[in-house]
Amino acid sequence: MADQYARGRDGDGSRLPVLRWDETAEGPRLVLLDQTRLPGEETEAVCADVPAVVAAIRSLAVRGAPLLGITGAYGVALAAVRGDDVESAAVVLAGARPTAVNLGYGARLALAAYRAEAVHGAERAASAALAAARELHRGDAEASDRMAAHGLALLDELLPGDGYRVLTHCNTGALVSGGEGTAFAVALAAHRAGRLRRLWVDETRPLLQGARLTAWEAARSGMPYTLLTDNAAGSLFAAGEVDAVLIGADRIAADGAVANKVGSYPLAVLARYHHVPFIVVAPTTTVDPDTPDGAAIEVERRDADEVTRGTGGGRPVAPEGTEAYNPAFDVTPPELVTAIVTERGALSPVTGGGMAGLWDGTGPLGAG
Repeated sequence: MADQYARGRDGDGSRLPVLRWDETAEGPRLVLLDQTRLPGEETEAVCADVPAVVAAIRSLAVRGAPLLGITGAYGVALAAVRGDDVESAAVVLAGARPTAVNLGYGARLALAAYRAEAVHGAERAASAALAAARELHRGDAEASDRMAAHGLALLDELLPGDGYRVLTHCNTGALVSGGEGTAFAVALAAHRAGRLRRLWVDETRPLLQGARLTAWEAARSGMPYTLLTDNAAGSLFAAGEVDAVLIGADRIAADGAVANKVGSYPLAVLARYHHVPFIVVAPTTTVDPDTPDGAAIEVERRDADEVTRGTGGGRPVAPEGTEAYNPAFDVTPPELVTAIVTERGALSPVTGGGMAGLWDGTGPLGAG
């Protein structure tokens, strides 16, 4: 049986086959849309065991904080159904990429479900782990819909007028989510409401997630979009062509500091200088109350070849032996963030007290 949850729609309403669980005669498997092959090929990566899932995570075949959480949960379920060492699988999965907090969250969620039923036997425990993964998948799709609604309401409040020119960075659509995404879902909601004038898409070096993935999703959805090199963003701000910045997050610290794809922090600085709202859109599962501030966030460092050879490890763009500084993420301090939008509403201003209420559900959240 294959799970078919909400995974976003293209222009004609068809589902994006981003992730599914399959049970075959040969055994269970997790099937992923291989994002390293986009936009040229829509190819699936089949993961029949946990090492294959970990390899897909590290290679970025599957990526994006919410989807990594879902993948981590299904990875634990895969180990359980196969009869593998579930405890070890959860540890390996949670550590596959250190910055994205959702990955560990999903793995621990499925592991807790497994442990709770282990006294009743391995089969029942495995069923519980799989049920937890499916519930996380379903819940993330619902969270995506609510974030889109809250984010659009916030844009309407901050930017009264005929429409918005929105700048985004990296990829935050159906490719990162159980639903239609995080920041991209807000832009998509604006498009469907007839209020998106232009989606400015940073190409997002060095792996071009904006060019390869966000542009691909925008085209499928019929959105008005324009691709730009990362270092062209400043000139767009200076020309008054950006009304708001919408980004996602891989981890949000207890004080509201935001770790996101490298290049996000410079956009926050530009936005502050040019008096443009800088809005972070992420589910509450991306908020980590155990990380006190931005300095405590572990930033993943990736291979130099991604910079010196680019996507696909092709023709060198730098002399052989060149050292490269290649952090996967940077951290934006809370004072540069206009609002954090989650499925529970929009938090603005971003403060430690507000973040505590956001996490435990007691905060006075609204769409503004």
